[in-house]
Amino acid sequence: MFLRKKKTKEYGKLSSDTWKRFRKNPLSIISFIIIVFFILISVLGYLITPDKTPFANEQHLEIAVKKPGFKIEMLHIYDQNNVKTNFVQTMVFGKKANYKAIPVYKHWQEKGVLYVETYTGDNPNDGEIISIPHSNYKIITKRYILGTDRYGRDMLSQLMIGTRVSLSVGLIAVVIAVLIGVTLGSIAGYFGGWADKIIMWLINVVWSLPTILLVIAITFALGKGFWQVFVAVGLTMWVDLARMVRGQVMSLKEKEFVEAGRAMGFTNFRIIFYHILPNVVGAISVITASNFATAILQEAGLSFLGIGVQPPMPSWGTMIKENYGYIILDAAYMAIIPGLAIMLLVFAFMMLGSGLRQAMNVREK
Repeated sequence: MFLRKKKTKEYGKLSSDTWKRFRKNPLSIISFIIIVFFILISVLGYLITPDKTPFANEQHLEIAVKKPGFKIEMLHIYDQNNVKTNFVQTMVFGKKANYKAIPVYKHWQEKGVLYVETYTGDNPNDGEIISIPHSNYKIITKRYILGTDRYGRDMLSQLMIGTRVSLSVGLIAVVIAVLIGVTLGSIAGYFGGWADKIIMWLINVVWSLPTILLVIAITFALGKGFWQVFVAVGLTMWVDLARMVRGQVMSLKEKEFVEAGRAMGFTNFRIIFYHILPNVVGAISVITASNFATAILQEAGLSFLGIGVQPPMPSWGTMIKENYGYIILDAAYMAIIPGLAIMLLVFAFMMLGSGLRQAMNVREK
């Protein structure tokens, strides 16, 4: 009992010291705040986006490629059938618009009838004048904070929903990589022999192939789509993790506590997953943070090449692909903004991994 209490106290002290070292690094704290900010955006989703339609895909070609801060009046003509969605459905999938939106240049009323001149450009008197006899309408002033893309969609909403894709790909790809890498690395390092030779041969084969080409090959084999990107990216990131875990397990299996576990009759599974791997968590967390950044870059690259997430689902890589032609025009921000978002999130994960490495003193342990 005395030994157990002492051990718990030492682990608590280690955790406290790690957190203190982590807090002393300002870049780590800033990176952590940036990541939490992006996570909140992706979780809240359509609840906070200006465009709450599924995939933020409300298109108005009349207002395509407008500058940030563009403001226009919109006529909403409501349908009789109102589609009801609950809080969770709206947050996750968005809400189908129950109105027809028409950009208008100006509007006026005569004898209780609303007349509007539709918006066709910055020049007045070019639009069509239509009358709205009934009262089931509303005129609102809509501001596009980041402007509109070439389809007249809200750039800010596209950017916010695209956060979900990047973080989802990173999370699921990292989970796949951790499961494969930790399992194979543990088996190779603990048992050695022919198991180690086979796993190391597989690691060297995957290691020798260029990562992006391997991802593209897996994507072509699985097909284009949302979930296929997760699997393709995850199947290429487990190599670094497996090599690291193998080396750590080979070192730790010679320690006294492992010999004590064997003497007490513990199974190999229990020794690996309950006694050895908890001592490798620090190193795993550092590589995981780096792999998260790598997964975000790979997803953006695949979407830019057109073999990743498919429209109308918004993705930062897709946004760059659709708008990179405007870089030489006066609308370069349309491609620069999602590029900055990718750079900021990748930088945050890289700095977080560096901060974790320094706080946990992974190399010393």
